[in-house]
Amino acid sequence: MSKYHERPVFMGKYDNYKQLNENETKGKDYRTHFRHGKSGIVVLAPHGGGIEPGTTELADAVAGNEHSFYSFDGLKKRGNSDLHITSRQFDEPIGTDIAKNSQTIVSMHGCKEKEKVVYIGGRDKSLKEKIKKALRRAGFSIKETPRFPGMHELNICNRSQTFKGVQLEISMGLRRTMFQDISRIKRKKTTKVFDKFVTAIRNASSDF
Repeated sequence: MSKYHERPVFMGKYDNYKQLNENETKGKDYRTHFRHGKSGIVVLAPHGGGIEPGTTELADAVAGNEHSFYSFDGLKKRGNSDLHITSRQFDEPIGTDIAKNSQTIVSMHGCKEKEKVVYIGGRDKSLKEKIKKALRRAGFSIKETPRFPGMHELNICNRSQTFKGVQLEISMGLRRTMFQDISRIKRKKTTKVFDKFVTAIRNASSDF
């Protein structure tokens, strides 16, 4: 048993992908998309689309052409929170396969706080420090908290070949400043805050 006893932050309707897939329609209620990069890093948004809005777009931009990218997107008009499989229980086959073939992982999540803040966690101490410093230099508030430690070995951010990664919990207050509007349609238009955030993380991971 792990010495890390972090509790799941939010329990969704389904305990695993099998349950979700049996009750939801792929392509209508949810989708997965991904591409492979050569850096050894994969940038994940396991609660993308309408589940934790903005995380797909952030993960996609951070990954660019160098890093691998994966997102599990909620597509429902309402009730996307039903599609939230916790990070420790997340077992969608494409996402877990990409994770286990990477050297390290950066997982993007969204939390509900109104404060403009990023909570950082995960087992990859080196990359975590680089990202932390880069985001602070760019003017972002970045903190660590027992609420989002990202240290459990089953957390999707740590299911790489090296059993480590970085977890970023980005507050709703901050995500709202990254888009013209956080809604489904207008989320396509990003702001300078989005660009600064993405650039900082890409710079931090450029020499991986």
